[in-house]
Amino acid sequence: MSNDPKNPPAEGETVAKPSQGDLEAIHHLRDLYEAMSKELGKVIIGQQDVIERLLICILARGHALLMGVPGLAKTTIINALSQVMSLDFNRIQFTPDLMPSDITGTEILQETDQPGKRAFVFTKGPIFGNVILADEINRTPPKTQSALLEAMQEHRVTAAGRIYTLPSPFFVLATQNPIEQEGTYPLPEAQLDRFMFFIHVDYPTAAEEKRIAQETTSKSAPTLEKLIGGEEILRFQEVVQRVPVPDHIYDTAVEMVRQTRPNSEEAPDFVKQWVSWGAGPRAIQYLIRGAKAHAVLKGSYMVRFEDLEAVAESVLAHRILTNFQAQAEGRTSRTVIESLIELQTKKA
Repeated sequence: MSNDPKNPPAEGETVAKPSQGDLEAIHHLRDLYEAMSKELGKVIIGQQDVIERLLICILARGHALLMGVPGLAKTTIINALSQVMSLDFNRIQFTPDLMPSDITGTEILQETDQPGKRAFVFTKGPIFGNVILADEINRTPPKTQSALLEAMQEHRVTAAGRIYTLPSPFFVLATQNPIEQEGTYPLPEAQLDRFMFFIHVDYPTAAEEKRIAQETTSKSAPTLEKLIGGEEILRFQEVVQRVPVPDHIYDTAVEMVRQTRPNSEEAPDFVKQWVSWGAGPRAIQYLIRGAKAHAVLKGSYMVRFEDLEAVAESVLAHRILTNFQAQAEGRTSRTVIESLIELQTKKA
């Protein structure tokens, strides 16, 4: 595949050539993405950007945190996505009395094959699935939150001294309600950092809301066709991992993240003015992984600046903590990210 003339590698850079198998896989994934979008459109109206970002997360082996008011089809989106991908879907409703064992599983005393003898048998919890919806994660105490976040990080759970590996692929989608904050346990920044993407789910347009009313009140929900399986998803994840990244893209990702830190020499004035805490090294990893997945979804086998730009907000939004001055001026982490992208665009 030839280099993109709009965004060629820097002078002296070489980009690895893809194998024929990887090229075919990328073209196949592009076709699958279009077919999946069409299939999901049977039950989901609008929210195409949310669907794309969730697919990027899955391909990049990440997890996502969704923020949106109730009723915006967050559960419907992830359930439908798991159906077309032939993946096991489990929903965990987080409540103040939810215990870690309610998520990971517990040992139960059961009769054995031998008469009069009983033994403890581990019963798997809902975390043992491919796609996990952690609904309103901020409604449960930190101890229970940590059980989920540890499973996300390690892809395994420990019970009674034994380690149980979680199935692959494994993807956690957590939601938070931005309206009701009373009686909640906000995730600390260190735990927010475990999520690759922060995705804001907005209201649909007026035309989309009319379609929602028409289609959900006049006919039953259609059956979705299974278009892809777990083994194929794992192969696509490996293809994404092999996508080459030009050296100047690595430099751009590192520079963008370092610019989010107000105490860094690279930080522009607006960051020093509005930001109290910036992103860590994990943000660089997720920028690159997300850019790779975005490139592949668009049918490309080389990461460009446009791919970094496409995932920057989702990667950085929950990793930049604005200060009181920014809040007083109506500035948000999104404002900071847009300004950082503008700086990089001028340099490109």
